[in-house]
Amino acid sequence: MIPVPTGARVWLATGYTDMRRGFPSLALQVQEVLRMNPLSGHLFVFRGRRSDLVKVIWHDGQGACLFTKRLERGRFIWPSVAGDAVTISPAQMSYLLSGIDWRNPQETQRPTRVG
Repeated sequence: MIPVPTGARVWLATGYTDMRRGFPSLALQVQEVLRMNPLSGHLFVFRGRRSDLVKVIWHDGQGACLFTKRLERGRFIWPSVAGDAVTISPAQMSYLLSGIDWRNPQETQRPTRVG
């Protein structure tokens, strides 16, 4: 899990992003498309076209971080709004990175007895 500092927000860049991009070009996209500061300490999450790969950029105050995750099965659940950014909580990001529908996570109940 990515350590999300207190006060930092998690932003999902809606739509698709070219996953060949590294931190410099993703940071430029944050500046020009999302109109935000990539060095703000917030986390910015981007999804590839096949929806099985995400990249997260974050500047921790000392340097730039680029995290990548590819799901072996399934797809990342993403908002349908295009050309904008959506903010989610760190807990929702944890669900997202686990391949769980972060919009409506369901609690599973274990049986208390057999039979």
